[in-house]
Amino acid sequence: MKAPLCLVLATLFWSGNFVVGQAAVESVTPLELTFWRWAFAAVPLLLLAQVVEKPDWRAVLQRWPALLLLSALGMSTYTLLLYSALGHTSALNASLITAANPALIVVIALFLPGDRPGPAAWLGIALGLFGVLLVLTAGDLQQIAGLSFNVGELLMLGAIIVWAFYTIIARRLGLPAIAATAVQVSMACLTLAPVALAAGATLPDDAAAGWSLAYIVIFPSLGAYLLWNLALRSTSPAAAGNYLNLMVVFTAALTLLLGMPVTVPQVLGGILVISGVLLSGLRRRSAQPVTA
Repeated sequence: MKAPLCLVLATLFWSGNFVVGQAAVESVTPLELTFWRWAFAAVPLLLLAQVVEKPDWRAVLQRWPALLLLSALGMSTYTLLLYSALGHTSALNASLITAANPALIVVIALFLPGDRPGPAAWLGIALGLFGVLLVLTAGDLQQIAGLSFNVGELLMLGAIIVWAFYTIIARRLGLPAIAATAVQVSMACLTLAPVALAAGATLPDDAAAGWSLAYIVIFPSLGAYLLWNLALRSTSPAAAGNYLNLMVVFTAALTLLLGMPVTVPQVLGGILVISGVLLSGLRRRSAQPVTA
């Protein structure tokens, strides 16, 4: 499967995660949702890796320090922050803030060998960040001076910082994509299990929450992480990060379909974010691609 299609499908599945996750956290705690998400996804991913890639598991596990770091970042910390944020902000706001991720990845990548953004790309980054600020402040930019933001938006800012580091480190891992993802998920289960048991985590006891968990396990967990890691084998972190902005479009469409309100600051912020990603995707002709 081509990298662009993998990235489009991954972002579509993650967009559904925002909407479904927002509904799920009304009856399931972020810790329970995170733990059961990976607990149910671990074995299918391990089996899929064995069937499709037939990896040298000993060689894969020799990279356990890096895999454990990625698991802590992408599977545990990012997911906990995301579901915690969805308890305090809307799915559309969360996706709009996620759209700042390409800017973060580009800035972090400045300290690594590879692409360097040109003037148009920097302009795009600035537009995207301004759009995110509109969402953070609900159009009242004076809130910036008083640092008065909704806790949900602040949690999402923390989440996208974590995801930026996950993307860059995962690109340089050099392991079979499915096997690496499966091991990360399994590590997340093991590390989260004691905390979940101590907190008395239980499975959802109503049908709606159960179906929400099923969606989250199948699509955002199995499908999206698999497709994202497959794409990173042939795509730079900065290029892959640009596709995350599609989540704004997908989440907005789902929000409208479900009859949820969309505000003027969200619309204006989304336009700026999308315009910004189109500009930030531009590269100087002399620029060299990022190499692992």
